Amino acid sequence: MDRVNAVREQPLYREYYERLEKLEEGRIFCRHQMPHLLDVARIAYIRNLEEGLGFPRHVIYTAAILHDIGKSLQYEKKIPHEIAGAEIAEKILEGLPGEFSFTETEKKQILTAIKGHRRLREDAEPLEQLLYESDKASRMCFACPAKAQCDWSKEKKNMEIKV
Repeated sequence: MDRVNAVREQPLYREYYERLEKLEEGRIFCRHQMPHLLDVARIAYIRNLEEGLGFPRHVIYTAAILHDIGKSLQYEKKIPHEIAGAEIAEKILEGLPGEFSFTETEKKQILTAIKGHRRLREDAEPLEQLLYESDKASRMCFACPAKAQCDWSKEKKNMEIKV
């Protein structure tokens, strides 16, 4: 998991992560910090194993910890966070030291998954679909204290424990 921690410690990642933390301070709705990111990673990795998808753990965890990295730009500049996030993630992945680098195939899979994690495309790549579904399954709308104020549609809310 050295590569995942290299991503988390990369200066550009730290900058955007800390910006998002400040912007979501006191937010009553879903937050996009490490507990959510790791929930997504763990759900995706379990499903990866159960379904025999064959993705390496470091690829799944990296996609998961990067998938909301553009959220601050959505708040500040109204740029969809999947678009901003893919651009930021590409720079983060390119900025890793050689011993922590990802292959071109892994980078493409990660960036495609980030771009597709909000709306599932009909022809989604396998990691893209896994991240999308794991992101949705990680939300515990059924137990959220702010569910009455939430403007998500009923279809979008996760109202049951998914096993």
